[in-house]
Amino acid sequence: MSRVESGRSRRVRLGYVLVLGGMVLMVAASGCGPKAVRGGPGTGNRKLDEPAMGIGLDRADLEYLAGTNVEAFKHSAIWKETIAVAPTPPLVCLWPMQNATTQHIDDQITALLSSVETYLVNSRQVGVVSRERQQELVRELDLRQSDIYDPATAGKLGRQLGAQYFVTGKVSCVDERFKDTHRVQYSLILQVIEVETGLIRFQNEATRSKALIR
Repeated sequence: MSRVESGRSRRVRLGYVLVLGGMVLMVAASGCGPKAVRGGPGTGNRKLDEPAMGIGLDRADLEYLAGTNVEAFKHSAIWKETIAVAPTPPLVCLWPMQNATTQHIDDQITALLSSVETYLVNSRQVGVVSRERQQELVRELDLRQSDIYDPATAGKLGRQLGAQYFVTGKVSCVDERFKDTHRVQYSLILQVIEVETGLIRFQNEATRSKALIR
């Protein structure tokens, strides 16, 4: 074998070794790196959503706060004496909830509204104005964000939407630290306001605590 052929063979073998080594490193890296998993009902990891991953509001917290408040509403006097006995389901609209915390939880508040909306729709005892239609009307009237939380504005829009009640609320929290524990207590106050009179016909508060213990 000539020196040229021998050198060429060595380079080919070296290339194979480098490629094989790279593949081994990739496999090893994939075994040690992050791994995506699917969890929840219908999967092999049904309990993946149960542990708290932090002290922020997660889906389980939002469902609890929304569900607890709506259940209290369904057992209230206004529900039993007025809504449940109405000849046709009263129309309600969901008004934006106020963020009274220092956290950026706009996405969580949107999810809260969706949960409350779902519970009310599935009750089949009230009609619910779509939030898309409400947003269209807000844009048509060129309202500012500060106007959204004005009771007079809410009443005016509620009448234009044909609603008898609007549902709103406020999310607040108390943040405490003691030694190695950081605890946050979240509260959702849900209000049902009569459009015609502006009276609060129902109010309830649900709370949820989260803690980080080091």
